[in-house]
Amino acid sequence: MIKNEATINEPHINDLRDAIEHRATWFYFLTKAANERGLNLDDYAREAIYNCGAFHGMVKFPEGEDLKAFHDAFATENVKKIFEWDVDLQEDELNVTFNYCPLVKAWQKLTDDEKLIDHMCDIAMDGDRGIVAKYDTFEFDLGDTIAKGCPSCKLTIRKKK
Repeated sequence: MIKNEATINEPHINDLRDAIEHRATWFYFLTKAANERGLNLDDYAREAIYNCGAFHGMVKFPEGEDLKAFHDAFATENVKKIFEWDVDLQEDELNVTFNYCPLVKAWQKLTDDEKLIDHMCDIAMDGDRGIVAKYDTFEFDLGDTIAKGCPSCKLTIRKKK
C-alpha cells in the first residue's frame, strides 16, 4: 500500500501542489484515453516527457558542469517544500529524498492500480532524466519511490567518474 501524506501545510505550497496534482490528473486521463484506443503509454509519453525535461534543462538551468549551480536551480525553496525534500549536496553528488509526492497523491485519487501509479511515476521521472541529460558529466539514478510503496523517493545526481 502506498503511503503518501504531506506534513508541510502552507497555503502557497498547497496551491502549488494542487497545480501539480492537476497536471498529474491530465496525465492519468491522457493515459486512460490512449489505452482505450490501443496505444501504449510508453509509445508516446516517455519521449514527450523526456523532451520536456530536456527543454527545461536548456532554458531554465545554468550552463557549465557545476553541481552546486545545478542544485541551486533544481532544489528551489518552493520545490523543496512541495515535495518535502531532504537534500544532501556533496562535491560530486546531490542526493534528494522526496518525502511527499503530489503526483502520486493525484493518481491515488483516481485509481487503486499501484502498478499503473508506479509506471506513471517512472515516466514522470523522465522529465528529470531529460533535465540531467543536458549535463554531459552528470548521471541520474532513481532508487526507491513512494509509488513503489517505499516511505520516500531517493534520487541521486552525481558527476560521472
